[in-house]
Amino acid sequence: MNRRNFLKQSAFTTAGTMLIPHFLKAYESQMLGKGPASNGKILVVVQLSGGNDGLNTVVPYRNDIYYRERPTIAIRAEKVLPLNDEIGLHPAMGPLKALYDDGLMTVINNVGYPNPDRSHFRSMDIWQTASDSDKYLNTGWVGRYLDASCTGKAQQPFRTIEVDDTLSLALKGSNLNGLAVLDPKKLYNQTRSKFITGLSHEQAHTHGTHEPESVAYLYKTLAETVSSADYVYEKVSRTTRPVSAASAPTTLTTYPNHELGNRLKTVSQLILSGVETSIYYVSISGFDTHINQPGQQERLLGQYAEAVGAFMADLKTAGRQKDVLLMTFSEFGRRVKQNASNGTDHGTANNVFLIGGGLPAQRVLNEAPNLTNLTEGDLTYSVDFRQIYATLLHDYLGADDVAILGRKFDGIKIV
Repeated sequence: MNRRNFLKQSAFTTAGTMLIPHFLKAYESQMLGKGPASNGKILVVVQLSGGNDGLNTVVPYRNDIYYRERPTIAIRAEKVLPLNDEIGLHPAMGPLKALYDDGLMTVINNVGYPNPDRSHFRSMDIWQTASDSDKYLNTGWVGRYLDASCTGKAQQPFRTIEVDDTLSLALKGSNLNGLAVLDPKKLYNQTRSKFITGLSHEQAHTHGTHEPESVAYLYKTLAETVSSADYVYEKVSRTTRPVSAASAPTTLTTYPNHELGNRLKTVSQLILSGVETSIYYVSISGFDTHINQPGQQERLLGQYAEAVGAFMADLKTAGRQKDVLLMTFSEFGRRVKQNASNGTDHGTANNVFLIGGGLPAQRVLNEAPNLTNLTEGDLTYSVDFRQIYATLLHDYLGADDVAILGRKFDGIKIV
């Protein structure tokens, strides 16, 4: 194994799951040193990838225009789960309605940004970086939160974790990337591979020689990841090993056996194990419903609702429901008028859900979508998504929202 091959094989280190050498112990002592104090609050971000149809998720069931523009895919009024006299949830979202009735859910309508982009990739980049639609950033808002939280010697990638095998742009910072962990044990075992042993042996023989900056950066990134992998696995294995009643399994609820259910189960396991992570990031795909939308969206929304319901029940049993806030978003909504294929095309403004976190009791925070004041056939946004980020960063996590987002955005009253 030579350095040229190392660089070639290290192209995926930005994913946060690269196999990590044990030879840079100095970095480990830095990384696991005492970092900035946390206020104990945890944010869990759930991304609905593909552009979820917000109008069939939070349904304006008293609006005649909605039924006129969607003659075959509109949700019938008698099936809607009412939130108030104007809007209600898709009938597949019963567990979410129960959370709303328990005072645990806030709905924010008409969320978007100026000059919206209808490309999946570009709009997702905008949401993940918190940039203007005409600006391009290579760091994400969660990554910049990590940079701000891990100053000085406290290099702690595990402060932000994505439950996946690759890392989204949202969690990439200027100085530090978050950690991508799909399976803590698997990541821990990977850091002890023969590939890493070979790198360790070569590093020992070349220690003290001048290294290109790119190589030094890669070794630093790898060392940070191995320490995070060790830390996370040690926490999880210590609390899930069934030695006694005091060390019972960390997940206390039965989760649905599908992708989102399993990933939220992992988030719960990490939280209840005492991993010092402030932001978790999870996604579910499949919401690009151009064709035959009703069945596909019903299945996905049902999976989302039952997974979130199990997650919140787990936290309640553990007495952590007020410490953890779950935010759900999608990169854009769909057009008001259905298309000719029994589906919907890319739109703009959408809804955002905030669940748990000790927020005030159940509410729909703002006005229902206005179907008479459209922008080129799309919903007109009234809440910039960065206002939500600013509020979560400043009021909930206690962070410097202006430094992280690059400028001041007026907050919204949710905390």
